[in-house]
Amino acid sequence: MANAVSQDNTIGIPRGMSYYEHYPFWYGFFSALGIKVILSDKTTKQTVSKGAALVVTETCLPIKIFVGHVVELLEKGVKRIFVPSIQSIAPKIYNCSKIRGLPDLIRNIIKEDFELIEPTIDKSEKNQGFYELLKGSVKCFGITDFNTIRKASKEGWKLYNIFQTMMRNGISYKEALKNALNGKVILKEDDAEYPINVALVAHGYDVYDDQASMKIFDKLKKMGVKVYSASQLTDEQKIEGLNTLNQKMYWANELDMTGTAGHYLKDNNIDGLITVNSFGCGPDSLMIEKIVRKAKDYNKPLLCLTIDEHTGEAGFVTRLEAFVDMLYRKKHIIQGKTKSESNKTFTPQTNICETVVK
Repeated sequence: MANAVSQDNTIGIPRGMSYYEHYPFWYGFFSALGIKVILSDKTTKQTVSKGAALVVTETCLPIKIFVGHVVELLEKGVKRIFVPSIQSIAPKIYNCSKIRGLPDLIRNIIKEDFELIEPTIDKSEKNQGFYELLKGSVKCFGITDFNTIRKASKEGWKLYNIFQTMMRNGISYKEALKNALNGKVILKEDDAEYPINVALVAHGYDVYDDQASMKIFDKLKKMGVKVYSASQLTDEQKIEGLNTLNQKMYWANELDMTGTAGHYLKDNNIDGLITVNSFGCGPDSLMIEKIVRKAKDYNKPLLCLTIDEHTGEAGFVTRLEAFVDMLYRKKHIIQGKTKSESNKTFTPQTNICETVVK
């Protein structure tokens, strides 16, 4: 039997960075080839501490979290760790240097004996496209037959497309992921009424990690806010958003930020925008500066939140509450309420401070 999977048919995937967007694909792809995926546990304070202890202080929070997840996979006894090198997703469209060099970083700071699986995709170069990435992902398992790899990729795309369908219909990240991994599409209407609509502009790894974002989706929902994000937009809508900001795409994840912001700035149903980015992220700081300027042009309220491992939950919640209260009062004034009504203060649910993950 050709291309049989080796006896050690497990691979570890850290719960960080591109995991939040691409995990359904990789789970479907590896599973179709008989490879067992071992996922690191959810992020805790200890995860962050383990990663932060190995990198320089200036490293951004998502990278610290990713490193911590690699450490915890090794602590589980996993000896094959999947860290793809995502250089460029399209000609002249690049990832930031820390993402591009992620495999090199892991190799140089973690001195334990393990096998780093680091396939490369670089669409700015020849012969480093998507299928080269897939081939490099399973070469260590003795799988080289192109037809076998292509067939498995279809299973990956099946789960990925299911996941994206639910996300674009407003299903929560956790629910969409759970259903997608089981091959199910479950769409349901949210019948609740929300007085405020807010667009959350951020990368998935900054807001879908409960430890990093302090459960920002749940907190806003408890405040009576309906949250919209990049996950509910098509690439075409995000590209149109880039044009709104007169921005040319350079960074690989720019659609999450300027593309999404540009789309929602024009949406009259959106009362305000919240950006979330990690302290020390150079590309994001440039993108957010552009968003801030355009938000003024569109007279759209904007709250910029920056997170790192030292961000305090109480202050984080206070800023959210103040912003939501301002949006509520502004909306009522615009809608022509009487003076007595417009002066009423909307009091968000304040009993929401909690320890995210012990």
